[in-house]
Amino acid sequence: MSAGHFSRESGQGLIEYVLILILVAVVVIVVLITMGAQVKNMFSNVTTALGV
Repeated sequence: MSAGHFSRESGQGLIEYVLILILVAVVVIVVLITMGAQVKNMFSNVTTALGV
């Protein structure tokens, strides 16, 4: 195993982590877009109930 072999493997692992982070970010954005109004209403109701 040469030094180049280890370099490619670590680069590949880094790319995999980046792709996973991008996928998670996309999922979070989609969830926030689809449920944003519901979350906003929930926080408004809590704020109103607390009298803030």
